[in-house]
Amino acid sequence: MGMARKIAINASGSYKSIYHTIKVKFMKYIYIILPIIFTVYGQIALKWQVGKLDPSQNMLSDKYVYYFVLLKNPWIWSSFLAAFLASLVWMAAVSKFDLSYAYPFMSVSFALVLFFSAVLFNEPVNLYKVLGIFFIILGVVITSRSA
Repeated sequence: MGMARKIAINASGSYKSIYHTIKVKFMKYIYIILPIIFTVYGQIALKWQVGKLDPSQNMLSDKYVYYFVLLKNPWIWSSFLAAFLASLVWMAAVSKFDLSYAYPFMSVSFALVLFFSAVLFNEPVNLYKVLGIFFIILGVVITSRSA
């Protein structure tokens, strides 16, 4: 009887059941969205902090000093934490989705890193990069429709 009641409630198309369905689907996708956000954050934070150091310190003789200075930086540690959190959330994602469905979404991070690196670091964006990102996103759209 419980199942028949659920079907009747869902078949009624009530606002509450539609809202619940959307909420449940969104909560599943948050497991794909969060690793992307954490990954992009980590890459941007690393680039930002590495770029603040004097590039001449990146010489072979000063390599250990260079890395030691980086490892004392809390922003660098926050990027490591973001990578760790991305891994934890990704474990939840692959428990809820097929890997072949979920993994292509991670390539969205390429587009986001390209965008933020252009905006924040004035890195060049050319036609080849834009076309590459276009095809990556197209690939994500195509693979996500196959599920």
